[in-house]
Parts: sequence; structure tokens; C-alpha cells
Amino acid sequence: MWKKKRVMLVVTGGIAVYKACDLASKLTQKGADVKVVMTEDAMKFVPPLTFQALTRNEVYYDTFIENDPSKIAHIDVADWAEIAIIAPATANVIGKLANGIADDMVTTTLLATRAEKYVAPAMNVHMYENEIVQQNMRKLHALGYHFIEPGAGYLACGYVGKGRLEEPITIIETIASHEKQEHLFTGKKILVSAGPTREAIDPVRFFTNHSSGKMGFAIAEQAAKLGAEVTLVTGPVQLSVTHPNIQRIDVTTAEEMYEAIWQHYNAVDIVVKAAAVADYRPKETYTDKMKKQKGDLMIEMERTKDILQSLGEKKQQQFLVGFAAETKKPLEYGADKLVKKNLDAIVINNVAQDGAGFGADTNIVTYMNKKREKKHIPLATKEEIAEQIWQLIYQDMKEGS
Repeated sequence: MWKKKRVMLVVTGGIAVYKACDLASKLTQKGADVKVVMTEDAMKFVPPLTFQALTRNEVYYDTFIENDPSKIAHIDVADWAEIAIIAPATANVIGKLANGIADDMVTTTLLATRAEKYVAPAMNVHMYENEIVQQNMRKLHALGYHFIEPGAGYLACGYVGKGRLEEPITIIETIASHEKQEHLFTGKKILVSAGPTREAIDPVRFFTNHSSGKMGFAIAEQAAKLGAEVTLVTGPVQLSVTHPNIQRIDVTTAEEMYEAIWQHYNAVDIVVKAAAVADYRPKETYTDKMKKQKGDLMIEMERTKDILQSLGEKKQQQFLVGFAAETKKPLEYGADKLVKKNLDAIVINNVAQDGAGFGADTNIVTYMNKKREKKHIPLATKEEIAEQIWQLIYQDMKEGS
């Protein structure tokens, strides 16, 4: 995969810079076209001339050096790159990127590039474990940065622990494996539902639930990253999509979601129904605001259409995945739903658990396929959960589960 691949190698200050020289050499030997961007501190360990000799390309280190007046250097290299590798990545540059700071050649270029970004941290073990650094890494991961975990061992500072820059060959193999996975669902059409629905009582009041849509949006974004053409049907949420391969359809009510899903259902290969759709709606709605009256108010409710049930009944080629948000006996109720709705798999979570409720940035789920094989996914960000769900879906489809 590396032949003629345009790679921007970003080198930040630390003793591990010597490994970046080896990484640049190995990438070049594999046929990649490598351009190196360095921080001022990185140059204190290795001069730009070393990387120029290894890659046979100009090295970029100063935002204000413009050797070609027809181009703006940091924008030119940012647009040129297909893959950006930050190795070693210090706590400083990770923090700057997580907070949108662009104050040198490295940060301005990275914030301007649309290349796939891989981060290989290297720092003292206590710095790496610092909650601020961990938060910055989680933030970048949620924004689409891919992290290559540092190795454990003897560090230059004298400590022994996690923080050593991963070996160049491992970095190369990890990226190659991930890039291959980026095409897992190329050619597939995927339909995802997300968020709550709202069922009006009158012009100012409605029934809804606590769903934020974060899990469904994470699933849609990850599917697009894996090469799929995604249609996302969402209820009213305060979220946006970032991937160009996602077609977003906004709806409000359960009936509107039913209609939107069925408009696309027959043409798709996979459906993940993560939306929290209202089971009931007011039987009567009012065109004018209801006025407060003495005594209690009774509102008669009627069932909405069971979207997942209807999809399961008329399923043809589709791989159909449902969600079960429970507060007790989650696996029992989830397994029952898997069978009743004719699903290929179900994602079950107990929303009463800490870190797994509606609106949270994290989740804890169990994936169950129709063979009743279960995979528990412990507490993780919803983006990380989505990655694992798609891996499990791919494996089940490959095995014909």
C-alpha cells in the first residue's frame, strides 16, 4: 500500500526523534513519497538535513520560510498529504492539536490537512498517564485521529513503563492494517437511525426521551470511515455529521422516521437502528396551546408503528441490527428482542449503569448475534464502541452468521 503514497511525517521534540529517522527511511524504502515537518525542538535532536537526505525531499520547519512564492508552504504540504504520521508525538503537540492551537509549522499544517492522521505518542510514563493528556488524546480520537499506543520499557528519563515510541516497523504495519480496514465496507450501502423522536401534544408541548443521538451518529461516522455510503435518519438532536459519505435526513416524529427508513430500506445492505423511537403518541393533538385547568390531566395514548418489527418481517438481503436500552435483565430482554424482531444482531446496554446512560460520551454494551454468541464491550467512548460494533458486524457477515 505504501508505493507512491504521499506521507507527511511530523516530528516533534524528544529523544525518540532518532526513531523517526528510521521510520522515514523505512517508508521511503517501501516506495512512499515522504515529506517531513519538524518542530523547532525536534531540530535540537536531529537537524533537518538528516531527513532531507533520507527522504530526498525538502524539510519544513518554519511557517515563514516560503521558498516558492507561488505557494503557501504549510497549506501546500497539508493539501499534498494522504497520510500524516506524528512520530514522536509529545504531550505538548497533542495538547495544542486538541485545543486548536496553531502557532508553528507543525500545528498550522496539521490543522490544515485533511489527510488521515496517525499519532504515535512518546513521553514520560507519568506524563502519558496524566488525566489531562488522556483527555486530550480521547478528544483527538473522537475527532478522527488514530493513536498508535506507545510501548512499555526503559525510558530515557530513567523510568520503566508505558511511554516509549513504538518501533518504526510496528508503526508501519499498524497503519497498513488500519488503511486496509478503511475499505471494509466499500461498495456497501448502510442505513443508520439515531436520536429520539418527538410526539406533539399541542404547538408547545411534546413527549420525547433522553436520547442524544451520540451512539447512532458515532455508528454512522465509523461506517463512512470504513468506506460505506451511509444514510443517517435522525430525530431532533444537537449534533452534526463530518464525513462527506453521510446523507443526513432529519425527522421529528416516529411516523416520519418510519417513512424515511422505508424509503431507503430496500436499497441498502446493512441497517443499524440505534434510534430511540417513541412507542406511544397522543391519540389527539391540539392546534392551539392547551390552557391550564383545575385538577389532573389525562392524555390518551396510541401505539406508534414498530419500525424494527416491520423491517424484520420484510427483510431480504439486509443485515439488520437493533439496539436494546434496558434497565433490568438486559441480556434476557435483548435476546428476546433479537428473536421477535428477526434481527441478525442486537446491541444491548443497561442505561442505568454509570457511563452507559443516554447523553453520555461513553457506553457499555454487549453485542449478540443470532447464534446467541455474545461479545461484551466494556466502558469506552461511543466512537470506540462503534468501531468494535462494525468489526463484529463485518465478521458475522463474512461468516454468514
